[in-house]
Amino acid sequence: MLLPETIEREYRFRLALRMGLPIFGLILALISSTLITTYESLQPTFYVGSILLLTFSIYFILFLIYRGFDVIITEPTSKIFTREYLYKYLQEDIQKKDKYTLILISIDNLHHINNQYGIKNGDKVIREVAKYLGQYFIDKKINNFPLGHIAGADFVIGLDGSSEEYKTLLELLCLKSSEFKVDDIEVNLTGSMIDTSFSINLDFMIEKLFELQEENRTKNIVVEKQMINPNDLESYVINAIQSESLSITTQDIFEDNKSVIKECFFKLKSANGKILHPKSYMKVINKLGLTSQYDIMILQKTILNCLDEDNTIHAISIAPTSLRNHDFLAKAKEILRDNPDAYGRVIFILSETEYYSHIDRYNAILKSLNNLGVKIAIDRLGSIHTSFLYLRDLEIDIVRFDTYYTKDIKNKKNKDIIEGFNLMAHSRGVKTWMRLVENQDVLDYANKIGVDYTQGKALAPLIKIFED
Repeated sequence: MLLPETIEREYRFRLALRMGLPIFGLILALISSTLITTYESLQPTFYVGSILLLTFSIYFILFLIYRGFDVIITEPTSKIFTREYLYKYLQEDIQKKDKYTLILISIDNLHHINNQYGIKNGDKVIREVAKYLGQYFIDKKINNFPLGHIAGADFVIGLDGSSEEYKTLLELLCLKSSEFKVDDIEVNLTGSMIDTSFSINLDFMIEKLFELQEENRTKNIVVEKQMINPNDLESYVINAIQSESLSITTQDIFEDNKSVIKECFFKLKSANGKILHPKSYMKVINKLGLTSQYDIMILQKTILNCLDEDNTIHAISIAPTSLRNHDFLAKAKEILRDNPDAYGRVIFILSETEYYSHIDRYNAILKSLNNLGVKIAIDRLGSIHTSFLYLRDLEIDIVRFDTYYTKDIKNKKNKDIIEGFNLMAHSRGVKTWMRLVENQDVLDYANKIGVDYTQGKALAPLIKIFED
């Protein structure tokens, strides 16, 4: 048992004992008074009963008081429901109501506030945001609704009814929040919502809220889309991976007007023939701990079904966490050794939002893969800071520019950035790759500045090559 837990238990016991002392005193006083006034006529059973009553009273009173401390309804910082109590409350509400809506509100810049203004001011912001949210819905004539603080920067609100009823309220809240400040501290709020038409499982609903939140942050509005029931989705994903049922589509990547690489795109296929897109199932795979198993499957399928006789290289997206997983790495190396024709014909595309600091270990892993003929590409250069750091620190072969810049290549700023990326990569001896080449102008520009690889509809279509 850790020291904080030990100290907390000791504190609870002492507090329970102090709270129970007046009750114990009254019981002792009652027994003593009875003994003094009527001791001559008392039967032996009275003494036995008194001792048992006192013993069990002490036990049950202390137990009930002690256990009462386990139920914490509000948390000290925000003064609203704790996550544990909120989940219990919401689950009961969801079971009672025909339609129920959850709203997630997040303080996007809380980490910056804690660093810039201090943790105490960060706590103050959390408390003021909780008050602000409560007052906002009360002003809209919505009362007695559960509001809880479920993580550092995240609040969840439960409302009776469907999400359609509250869509405008949430949009107005997010728009109005641009003017919200705590003292002189600017607070950035974003929101998302979902109702029980998606699922009545609270955990699934909360997870989907966070997924929608990521999409909403860029536009600060509520996005609604068709969703597969999460229970069904989990079942589809597990069955598809176990049966290795998927489809593979490829697109050619060109160097000097010649197709030299094919990027492989994978979709899982459920038992009832439903095609599952990666955006819908990758989070489920990660949650279920199947990431490495999935990556091994797509590596095997690529080598068995995609490598042809013209020595074309095939690029597949692999989770960086899989590369750093000992079991995946051992299995991947075994597959590569057993298929010598794959030597020099496989590219692993990596994309990671969090920088992995054990860079020497990471480079050692990449070098061991290089020795087996695997090239390494870093994706989304220019979109996430990790891609810059990996270009600097990792021994890689290729970087692929984020499509944000190629979507609007006519913008001079984007052109300058792309040229800078290209020069920076070439100075490190790393080849460059541009996606989303949708017309001749973009292709001409890429060739002009010396981008090594180009990919897009202007060059080649997507072709389905395998389905099982």
